[in-house]
Amino acid sequence: MSFKVNDNVTWVGKIDWELRKFHGEELSTHRGTSYNSYLVQGSEKTVVIDTVWKPFAEEFVENLKKEINLNEIDYIVANHGEIDHSGALAELLREIPGTPVYCSQAGEKSLRGHYHQDWNFHTVKTGDKLSLGDKELIFVEAKMLHWPDSMFCYLTEDNILFPNDAFGQHYASEHMFNDLVDQDELYSEAIKYYANILTPFSKLVAAKIKEVTGLNLQVDMICPSHGVIWRKDPLQIVNKYMEWAQAYQENQVTIAYDTMWDGTRRGAEAIAAGIKEANPDITIKLYNAARSDINDVITEIFKSKGIVVGSPTINRGILHSIAALLEIAKGLKFQQKKACAFGCYGWSGESVKVITGLLEEAGFELINSDGLKIFWNPDEEAVANANAYGREIGTALA
Repeated sequence: MSFKVNDNVTWVGKIDWELRKFHGEELSTHRGTSYNSYLVQGSEKTVVIDTVWKPFAEEFVENLKKEINLNEIDYIVANHGEIDHSGALAELLREIPGTPVYCSQAGEKSLRGHYHQDWNFHTVKTGDKLSLGDKELIFVEAKMLHWPDSMFCYLTEDNILFPNDAFGQHYASEHMFNDLVDQDELYSEAIKYYANILTPFSKLVAAKIKEVTGLNLQVDMICPSHGVIWRKDPLQIVNKYMEWAQAYQENQVTIAYDTMWDGTRRGAEAIAAGIKEANPDITIKLYNAARSDINDVITEIFKSKGIVVGSPTINRGILHSIAALLEIAKGLKFQQKKACAFGCYGWSGESVKVITGLLEEAGFELINSDGLKIFWNPDEEAVANANAYGREIGTALA
């Protein structure tokens, strides 16, 4: 499959309808994804920008042959060395050995580390240009968006930005343009992508967007490396990234818990009721972390101004679904969010202290440093205490 992006640019990537996990087993992809590769033909030179994931390498090369004689490809641009974008490079370069590969300096290190090949590397930095005859590619380094080697390139005359992983989504669609797909699906995948991948680099995201917009380049289309192409009002996603990068939060609180015999669940529901009493306008989301997709929960945490985390005590610690959730949260470095802990116990009761410590370590501002400990299965008094705890949280988040 291929299609014309415009008269000079052809999409030659791969739609992966079956993908349900990404980055190993780390990230859920409920709606699949696409690996976007672009064939750009100027008046004098032709370039391939990025490739596809390795399992589709042979298919990619065979499909590319249907679009062009491979010997007519003058350059390859590798905006990012991660193998979902560079996985077909080796297969392509077996067909056209010696073709120059343009990448950042860190990109060369990454590609050599992945493939252990002495390809014809040409390293570039921000402001460097590659002439295609009637147009140019201008390179912009984008370190840590989201790897050290990442870069963008901009096609003059056509006014197209190729930002690799920025502005993308894990979203498989036969339409491939933003104005042709369900907008709720598109933005749910876009914010999930940002929340789970780009959140720790938010300061760099904001700085890079300001740098690129400061170049005063007209952007008529944004062609990322995953998901749909932004052709209608393409800067809408740029504006969303700027919003998401500014310690984003909605009027929402997320309660994430795990439970063994329903005591912590009952506590969660009583806390939720108390929050609602004190703060009727706030949106409350409850998730049993063991029975929910962890990346979906992380997305809701990203959207929240505060979180409440609960687990019963087990082996003087906490249940593993909550430990995993807090480990991810620590790495994502959420900003300006409040939090507190709760949980049931019957013997020693360390879970609340453990969760509180992990929340502090992850950078959350504590609403109540003591948390709420519930003895065994909550009785009416314990439910009332949980309800009061919820009111305290609701007031703190008002």
